[in-house]
Amino acid sequence: QAQLAESGGGLVQAGGSLRLSCIASGFAYYAMGWYRQAPGKEREFVAAINWSDSNTVYADFVKGRFTISRDGTKNTAYLQMNSLTPEDTAVYYCAADYSQVTPLRPPDYWGQGTQVTVSS
Repeated sequence: QAQLAESGGGLVQAGGSLRLSCIASGFAYYAMGWYRQAPGKEREFVAAINWSDSNTVYADFVKGRFTISRDGTKNTAYLQMNSLTPEDTAVYYCAADYSQVTPLRPPDYWGQGTQVTVSS
């Protein structure tokens, strides 16, 4: 059974950093990515990385601050988040797809989410 498990969320002060991790199990050869959902807002795309060439895509609001990466040997994707602001406060969801994680359609799989809170 395909599963995604996130970790690494927490409380951090503005300007700080966090690294989220997502371990995938039960499937292979997939693209991975991250979305987030703030209170009262729709879930939005944050970043994605391909399985085949590790090409990355980012939402404009995180470019230069967040970095997505993956370790194929550990079936794990990471989201390094730097220069965090209170506007980054949200539940962050890991996503996986057999084709491509893209803001244009929902992915095949979702994780349960991990809370990130940035205090001012």
